[in-house]
Amino acid sequence: MNKIESKLIELGIELPEVPKPVANYIPAKRTGNLIYIAGQIPIEKGIIQKGKLGKDITLKESKYATKLCAIGCLAAIKTICPLDKVTSIVAIHGLVNSTSENTEQADAMNGASDFIVQVFGEIGKHTRTAVGVSVPHNIAASVYMIVEIED
Repeated sequence: MNKIESKLIELGIELPEVPKPVANYIPAKRTGNLIYIAGQIPIEKGIIQKGKLGKDITLKESKYATKLCAIGCLAAIKTICPLDKVTSIVAIHGLVNSTSENTEQADAMNGASDFIVQVFGEIGKHTRTAVGVSVPHNIAASVYMIVEIED
């Protein structure tokens, strides 16, 4: 078992099956030494986390939703290569379902960012975007990533 998977087990995290795309795209794509991960949504035990930050869900719930999205991103990476091949988490971008008045999107994205740094350590530090939007189907968030891997 590799180091990253051991860390996930230590944290009690089991990577889910990558959901089949609902449109004409793929969950992850490698080009050169980069893997681009399509937006992953917060799914736990087959249930999609829904709600709008500032209306239906709390900041704590929204942070957890972005963490679940990040877990989905790791599952998508694993469809291309073992997680120990990751040399850098280059960027994490998050779309947080929130009201137009809400300004806590960056705080909500800390759920994803903190989790990734906890799992990968120094190579998990990344650039980031956090945007408040109306996510389709009232899904709580969507997170996508770019990672660098070794040859």
